[in-house]
Amino acid sequence: MHERELKPIWTSSTFLVYTGGLTVLVAGLGALSYLATQFPGRAQGTAWALLILVILYVIAVVLRLLGFPIAAGIFAFASLIAWIVFVAVLFTWFGWTNGDFGSFRHWSWARLAFELLVLFAALTDLRIFRFPFIRLITAVVAWLFVIDLISSGGNWTLAVTLVVGLFYLLVGSVAKKPSAFWLHLVGGLLIGVPFLVWCHTTTFDFAVIAFLSLVYVALGQATRRSSWAVYGTIGFFIVAVHFLVGSPTDIVRNAFVGQPPDINAWSFPLAFGLLGFWLVLLGLVGRRRRAPAAPTPV
Repeated sequence: MHERELKPIWTSSTFLVYTGGLTVLVAGLGALSYLATQFPGRAQGTAWALLILVILYVIAVVLRLLGFPIAAGIFAFASLIAWIVFVAVLFTWFGWTNGDFGSFRHWSWARLAFELLVLFAALTDLRIFRFPFIRLITAVVAWLFVIDLISSGGNWTLAVTLVVGLFYLLVGSVAKKPSAFWLHLVGGLLIGVPFLVWCHTTTFDFAVIAFLSLVYVALGQATRRSSWAVYGTIGFFIVAVHFLVGSPTDIVRNAFVGQPPDINAWSFPLAFGLLGFWLVLLGLVGRRRRAPAAPTPV
């Protein structure tokens, strides 16, 4: 019988397990950084990275055998991060990270191999531990592999990113697994970022962002995934800031030179007050659509 994917329930115990496991991961990476300074050789660094990887993975397997699937899953997630570090250190030892490894604008067999090794390990652990959080790694690394394989930066990379995001939306909407949440989360980001890069100067650009934000909210209501509504809300705030004080990129640029934005005293509360009522209205409309119909009197 095919083992079903875990669906962790967010409780105090779950929070402690997540926080504790990730804290162990941070401590392990800190230990690796310290050991690298004490034993600067690349071979020694690779050996220490392998040791931390093995320890985390053995803990994950033991916890799974003892019947603690969530704790096992979070240590499996931690071991995947350790695997990424180990492979990176190993490639550095072999000299495969030299040259074009760090630039997506240039083809690199070593970089593609690195991404495939991480993706294979993540998919394997997802199949073994059935832990939805691991889907976050597979979604991000799969996107990196695709844009690395068929693009080299610029608008073409943004276009491929948009297509990958739409694919994640499709798969996440069809899949009924708990890990579909991470496909929606990453997919929404991959769809939104290209539009923000393309549309961030003119008034028409920000009208497009406002319309896209409305689409995001509608997707959140249709798919019952709140991440879309969160992204849509962020988009509405970006548009509000633009019409108040200008382009957000100009605001950030002026902030570095000590030039404060010019805001009328009445415009800020008016704009954000209207925005707040607009968000409440969208929430009420969505809630009404999801409400079950009242039974018809006989």
